[in-house]
Amino acid sequence: MVIILSKLKRLLPKDKDIVEVECPVSDDELLDRQLQYPLLAPRKFAKRYHDMLFSSSHFTWNGEKYEIQYNHCTNPFCESFGLPQQRFTTIKNKPYRYKLQGSKNQGTKSIHCNPIPITTKIPKTSLGCRTFTVSNWSVAEEIKRLVELQTVEEVQPEYVFHREGCPNEPLTPFEQPKSFYKRGKSTGNSQKYQCKEYKKMTNVLPTKRESTTYHQKRNDILPQFAKLLLSKTPVKRTCEFLGIGSKTYYTKLEWLYRCCLEFLDKYETKGFQNKSFDKMWINTDKMQYYLNNVRKKGKGGKYESDIEDKLLQTHIVISAEVKSRYVFRSDIAYDWNVTLDEVQEDTLWYRDDHVDSFCRKNDRLRFSFYPQEPTKSDEQDYSAYAEELMKVKVRENFIDGLHVKSHYTTMAHFWLIKQMVQAKEWRFVTDEDQSLMNSIYRVFSNDFRLYDAHLFVNKIDKTKTRKQSYEEYKEARRMLRDWGVSRGIHTSSLYNLALSYLTEELNTHHFCEEKTLPEKRAMVWLNNPIEHPLPPIDKGNVTVDCRTDVSIFEPNELARMILTVNDHATNSFIQQIRRRVSILERPLVTARGEGKSYIYANFNPKYAQYAITILRTFYNFCYAYKGGDKKEMTPAQRIGLTDKVFDLKDIIYMK
Repeated sequence: MVIILSKLKRLLPKDKDIVEVECPVSDDELLDRQLQYPLLAPRKFAKRYHDMLFSSSHFTWNGEKYEIQYNHCTNPFCESFGLPQQRFTTIKNKPYRYKLQGSKNQGTKSIHCNPIPITTKIPKTSLGCRTFTVSNWSVAEEIKRLVELQTVEEVQPEYVFHREGCPNEPLTPFEQPKSFYKRGKSTGNSQKYQCKEYKKMTNVLPTKRESTTYHQKRNDILPQFAKLLLSKTPVKRTCEFLGIGSKTYYTKLEWLYRCCLEFLDKYETKGFQNKSFDKMWINTDKMQYYLNNVRKKGKGGKYESDIEDKLLQTHIVISAEVKSRYVFRSDIAYDWNVTLDEVQEDTLWYRDDHVDSFCRKNDRLRFSFYPQEPTKSDEQDYSAYAEELMKVKVRENFIDGLHVKSHYTTMAHFWLIKQMVQAKEWRFVTDEDQSLMNSIYRVFSNDFRLYDAHLFVNKIDKTKTRKQSYEEYKEARRMLRDWGVSRGIHTSSLYNLALSYLTEELNTHHFCEEKTLPEKRAMVWLNNPIEHPLPPIDKGNVTVDCRTDVSIFEPNELARMILTVNDHATNSFIQQIRRRVSILERPLVTARGEGKSYIYANFNPKYAQYAITILRTFYNFCYAYKGGDKKEMTPAQRIGLTDKVFDLKDIIYMK
């Protein structure tokens, strides 16, 4: 048996790209933009490059080329859903499938579905939907960010094994070991080799198994550090307890994050490559926390206009498998590597300030372009430009990086899940967050068109008190039992009672129905949710709606799906984040009792991403819980990735 030893690895450097995004702007168009920019008014300039709206974005990752185009209808009941732009030349007036609406001054534009008078086998018609546009280029850039954020690479030093003029200069100890002496190991446990000719001594980096202490002082504290991190211990208290400084704390945090990425690559990425699922149930939700917006050193403000919001709302997108509660991804919508100087450079190069948002490389960012002085043909006056510029200048004084618009992070999030998990059919559970639903419709459009994907919306009234929720929980169970008695159903299983009840209800209850419209007959969503017969004890009554055509299912089969719908998977992980990671805990009440204090909220979202990834690894592979089957297993065991419960030392040392 050949054992392949794992080499030492490091996080991917910022200047190294493993995802290559093709620039959709040709050299000729770039030249044209530079020439036309001072001559044309912004509206005419933007209209000149509208072709980018429906053009695909291409990028290469791991030697494979990918193509994305997400500007299409996002209503699964519409005839145009998921279809590309097309011109119907055989029809009078030669209409297009979509037309662009909205003005540049109103911000993001939308595409409108035109009625297409052609006959189709499926009972669908154009419903005149409006879909907000996105930049395919920017989606690809966000995919690139998320991929490179969670990538490690082997450390490949350039060794010099020979002195100048040595006749054995081309030889290495890895390929010709007989040309070298082994001279023991260094204090860092790295192997020493000596050239037999000119006697040059060279140290070689140790493998991961040979040394976990390479370039690591106080390596012995890592297990205890990990436990403190996952036990809601603040940074200062951890430093006091372990006797380390703040710089060492964040060095250890990055080291532990890298260990988790290596562990996930071995057990998650490679594990899902060897598995396929008939149906995959995914529950997705967003968690919000407030970033402490801290000034850079020496960038103090003298005036109120120099102050930006001290608390910036930041989104974390989380997706987990409904039944096993395995958390696939948890991504923070913040890019800490991008700078406003880079945004300014892109603005000058592509003239992004005068094109529509769907043409911009940086549309995903909070500041998608850097304000430029108005041109002679510009409709913007100088005062409006100065106001825009002031906002950017103020931002430059605060913490590095920029917030990412959450729907871009969500689209990249789902695209990466689709690449990782092999499933024949998909079932999605969300709340009524439109950005989540639209992102699912865009990324999984082909699956929805083939009826291989369905989206369920879990609606909860969050204004209810805990007591009200508990009363509704008890009342729902009592009514379900009474219904069973009235139907002569004698069973102690509430699940079987709920299944029978829902099956009977779904004989008359419909989420969509076929209607006769002016052009043709089509399936139409009714906005008619059904009450879940088994509400959670802490949330009370819950309603379930289906936003796709489920008329093909028998009532019994649809009832089983509705009973599966819940948000326990994401809620469970979000609760773990709040309870275990101090920098992401809920706000505290101030000493005066006048408001909320975010004293423990972190300054740099990079470290929040590190902490959540570490927690996700621990939660999936080390945190065993007792499920409905009364077995204590980890989410990774339940989904079938592993057959054992790991501990923190397994993750840190990969033994």
